[in-house]
Amino acid sequence: MRIRRCVTLVIEPRERIEFDLGVLLAGETGVVSRLEWVALAPHLDDEQVLADVEVAALGAISPTQWADREALAQRHSDAVLDGLLAKGLLVGEEATASDDAAARDAALRGAHWRGLSAVAHRFGRWRGIDSNEVERRFAEESDQSFAERLGPPPPHVLERAPAEQRLGLPAAADSPLEALLASRVTCRNFDRTRAVTLAEFGTCLYRAFGARAVSEIAPDIRILKKGSPSAGGLHVTEAYVLVQQVEGIAPGLYHYHPVDHALEPIEALAPDAAAYCARRFVAAQAYYAEAHVQVILASRFRRNFWKYRNHAKAYRAVILDAGHLSQTLYLAATELRLGAFITAAINEVDIEQAFGLEPMEEGPLAVCGFGPRAAQRTTIELDPLGAMWPGGTG
Repeated sequence: MRIRRCVTLVIEPRERIEFDLGVLLAGETGVVSRLEWVALAPHLDDEQVLADVEVAALGAISPTQWADREALAQRHSDAVLDGLLAKGLLVGEEATASDDAAARDAALRGAHWRGLSAVAHRFGRWRGIDSNEVERRFAEESDQSFAERLGPPPPHVLERAPAEQRLGLPAAADSPLEALLASRVTCRNFDRTRAVTLAEFGTCLYRAFGARAVSEIAPDIRILKKGSPSAGGLHVTEAYVLVQQVEGIAPGLYHYHPVDHALEPIEALAPDAAAYCARRFVAAQAYYAEAHVQVILASRFRRNFWKYRNHAKAYRAVILDAGHLSQTLYLAATELRLGAFITAAINEVDIEQAFGLEPMEEGPLAVCGFGPRAAQRTTIELDPLGAMWPGGTG
């Protein structure tokens, strides 16, 4: 049998603070500091705690060259090799159907990820997080206010020169674009007494995600023209849609086809199941779960990294895509007098499972949404211009 190390691995020296009753009874504080090595490998779902001998072995085994198991056993014990194979940090050349780690490692190699970006993406994902519960625990830990606990924030404006040295610029002229930008307010109050019309739904999806043109720049290499920029014209970020309340569209999970301007059904859902998904996707942020439509921005990493292979800026460009697309969706919704939002506080793993996504191939980066804005504000919205709610921010 020949084996090698997984393609991408970060080992973090980590301190874990624990309470030990035995230490307390011995007359100490009871607080114990434990140092450990933690392996972060992006082809695996979970972190792996390592022994010193396992760290040493991983540092001595190639991630590219296959080595004979018997030869490696002369330098590292069978127990160490077996343990690392079981943890998925070593993989065998002759992977079996049950050897999921080897298959995932092979897929990651073929996707051309930059190592640190792959680790950041895999281990920055959430599953089952309830943001309301997190806030409740935060409040119970201390009677201090949010600002008292965190201290004063950095200045709201960065100033690099004295006021008298600043060069004033002409004010922007009034225009439809200026009015639209001034009206763009993140919505947390949606009106569920009416549905999004089919025309509104189609307009928002097309303006934010639809392809205006397809260009073949070389044989079998096509790029898209959309309403937002994208690195290399690749437009790797897909729109997966959760419909809750749209005229003529049944509640459920869909994929938006940007060239045909059409929905591809993935799974039909009863209204209560759609509501459950909506809440789960946005980590129980109730005001966003009320949106009539949620759009999951999920990037096809293999398409981006096909061109930008193991590139230090490739993952950053993918994240920028999400920002561009969300702003375009905001403006499309605002023009139709609909409310819109974007949040990065999402349960990526739950979304991946719902839509059948493999996280290192196609992963959610954010969730957007839109729908009719409520006539009354029950949840605070940041609206300093009073564009939607006369009277200011609250």
